[in-house]
Amino acid sequence: MTPLTFSQNLLTWFDQSGRKDLPWQHPATAYRVWISEIMLQQTQVVTVIPYFNKFIQQYPDVKSLANAPLDEVLSLWAGLGYYARARNLHKAAGMIDKAGHFPDSLESLVDLPGIGRSTAGAILSIAFQQSQPILDGNVRRVLARFKAVEGWTGGTAVNKHLWEISELYTPKTRVADYTQAIMDLGATLCTRSKPKCIECPLQADCLALQQQRVAELPTPKPRKQIPVKQSVFLIAINKDKQLLLEKRAPTGIWGGLWSVPEFTSQEELDAWLQIKAMTVINKKILKTRRHTFSHYHLDFQPIVINMDNLINNVMEAEKGLWYKHHQTENIALPAPIKQLFDDITEEYNG
Repeated sequence: MTPLTFSQNLLTWFDQSGRKDLPWQHPATAYRVWISEIMLQQTQVVTVIPYFNKFIQQYPDVKSLANAPLDEVLSLWAGLGYYARARNLHKAAGMIDKAGHFPDSLESLVDLPGIGRSTAGAILSIAFQQSQPILDGNVRRVLARFKAVEGWTGGTAVNKHLWEISELYTPKTRVADYTQAIMDLGATLCTRSKPKCIECPLQADCLALQQQRVAELPTPKPRKQIPVKQSVFLIAINKDKQLLLEKRAPTGIWGGLWSVPEFTSQEELDAWLQIKAMTVINKKILKTRRHTFSHYHLDFQPIVINMDNLINNVMEAEKGLWYKHHQTENIALPAPIKQLFDDITEEYNG
């Protein structure tokens, strides 16, 4: 199958079956495409849509995002995960606003925080009609199967080879539709499991299908043992039925978000309570929970304490605050902490 036939077959399928009603497609401005592409990194379309709509309503353009407080941006992002994306988005918005225009070249886009070659290619092709290849997870899967490329797609040599294939098949015309089409194909037909090969517009020349290797390609990432970290989370409730929150460091896991005090052990927690002179009238140890990040499991033990006193200076200034449960709706909380609060609402209903 020639590159021209490849793109023509894909575009014919897209015209009939492609997704054309996604919110960032109307209109497909550089700003809206950029926001959607960042949100779609490691996140499915169905999850992204409500976040995108809410985000765009709050920040309809680069300037409004650049001028927004980071805490506010993170609160809108809460639940999407991979919070470095939101921090990079906010930082990049400031840089774009300062420059006075949205970058329209590959070099200028990849210079922005959080934008790699594939994201830049998607922005340029969809918003600026430039012929640029992309290589997100869906496209990697399509091309690895079509050309029966062996080896983990994240490896240096395989990655380079897939970029060459992507560049070869990217057309010079209808590039916005082509880019959306090949992403749609991977998302809807050439899926990780149970692909619908019989409906695929590329099936005639798909090497993985011919070799009956669709299930084994692309080659999975070599597995390694995911480490497990142990933590103790303190849910402190004061006399006024307020929850103690602290702001995490700007980088790292849940960077810049509000959470609960975290300790390595119950002994460390008890020592902290003593130092802060917090009068505990009730203490309840809840069942350990697990939250899995991309590179480790976090097993955390929630401990709920009720205090008989109101303490305003438990944490350093501007780092710790007391909130009623209903007030946390507008706070940038990690999803597991929000779920934890919701689950124990009866403990501090107020």
